[in-house]
Amino acid sequence: MSPIAPPWSHAPAAKRFVLRLFISLKYVTANVVDRRSGRVIVTASSVEKALREGLDCGRTCNSKAAAAVGEVLAMRLKVDGLATEPIHANAAKEVEKKGFKNRAKVWAILNAIRSHGVNLVIDGGDGRTDHDVPRW
Repeated sequence: MSPIAPPWSHAPAAKRFVLRLFISLKYVTANVVDRRSGRVIVTASSVEKALREGLDCGRTCNSKAAAAVGEVLAMRLKVDGLATEPIHANAAKEVEKKGFKNRAKVWAILNAIRSHGVNLVIDGGDGRTDHDVPRW
């Protein structure tokens, strides 16, 4: 029998690292996934004790907490030497998936990552890249 390769092993080299966001009412988590291996390479979350203590998240997390998660993720990417690698994020998909109310949180994370020197490539839903995507 020939082994069957997992679907993520055929990921094009151009989109090897992908940013995935998980936003709930209480928490914000951002992961960078290596599509070749299907594993999470770097993660940051408002659940972490160090982040949680420094934030004003009572019952809900706001865009300030989301920006803090983005900053921590960016620092961890720099430590791991991945800041220069292109990290792809589909902003339109993340906003659509999270709902209109979370648009500010999604963009807070993306802007914090980018402002800390990470090579973040924002893809539009229809194949557009950075230059065509509107800024909110």
